[in-house]
Amino acid sequence: MLKITEHQIGQTHICNMKTVYALLSAVVLLIACQNSNSQSAHKNNGTPQQVDAATFSQLIESKKDAQLIDVRTPGEFQSGYINGALNLDFNGDDYNRQVASLDKTKPVLVYCLSGGRSASAAQGLRKNGFQEVIELEGGIMAWNRAQLPLAGSQPKADGMSSTDFQKLTEQVGVVLIDFNAPWCAPCKKMKPILDEIQKELPSTHIHAINVDENKRMAEEMKVAVLPTIIIYKNGKEMFRHEGVIEKSELVKAIQ
Repeated sequence: MLKITEHQIGQTHICNMKTVYALLSAVVLLIACQNSNSQSAHKNNGTPQQVDAATFSQLIESKKDAQLIDVRTPGEFQSGYINGALNLDFNGDDYNRQVASLDKTKPVLVYCLSGGRSASAAQGLRKNGFQEVIELEGGIMAWNRAQLPLAGSQPKADGMSSTDFQKLTEQVGVVLIDFNAPWCAPCKKMKPILDEIQKELPSTHIHAINVDENKRMAEEMKVAVLPTIIIYKNGKEMFRHEGVIEKSELVKAIQ
């Protein structure tokens, strides 16, 4: 006959209590996480941190107390900006002092050219206690694709024409087009790689196109991320990559 001692009963009771305690702890943690998420959503009024151009435009109209921030360079800003925006150059020496003048309790709507600098700026603003920070996904490039208006833009040449671009790509052999910008950190990282490839594969035609000076062409080619590398062979697009790419992968695409 099976005998159960008082000691065994006591041990079983202790194990059961530990199990109950563990379950209660899990429930408490779950409730705390849900409350935290609820508070976070409430602070952001349920609005996603990144929105498309149409939504961004609507938010500018609906959030009358919002602080609209353009974190591009002054030169970029002067070429055209969203009406009502303040220019706080993210890479400028005075950026932190300018940010300190903003109101942390009011919404911040932030944008740049393609979304890279505004993402970094938004992250910093949130860490510094700004309660609601919303980014324009894709930046001014996305805004332009949505055919939304810009203020302050001065009439000037559109840069390279479609005909000129076609002539570049129709050169015999391999043509590599590098869409870039002088302020773009990933573009600077790619430059020495492209220089090495040009030396090692001299028959490859490499052309750098500054999107600031050739906005229309960048829009026609649907360039949304910098750098964008496009490879043509005998006039036909054979390869496209957005962002930094390893040299070996790029050489493989060329060959």
